Amino acid sequence: MNAPFQPDLVSLDQLKLGTRAVVAAIDWAMLDEGEACRLKHFGFDEGVAVEPLHLGPFGRDPIAIRVGRMTVAIRRAHARAVRVVSTA
Repeated sequence: MNAPFQPDLVSLDQLKLGTRAVVAAIDWAMLDEGEACRLKHFGFDEGVAVEPLHLGPFGRDPIAIRVGRMTVAIRRAHARAVRVVSTA
């Protein structure tokens, strides 16, 4: 389901490093089934705390993201499907 536009939301790939945020919506339609399943297994869901920590060396891909208490690496294209609101 596509989330309605909300001006205070940004995509996770646009969030500054070290900025804590909460997942507001995930556009599952932007992801294929395997990618969506992977994000779900990593704990991505509405209301979960996230924080981008590091960018990859080439093309800033992948992005290391703290999800709850775990750190995972995801591609920028997948992070674009995750809409967050900053808590800082």
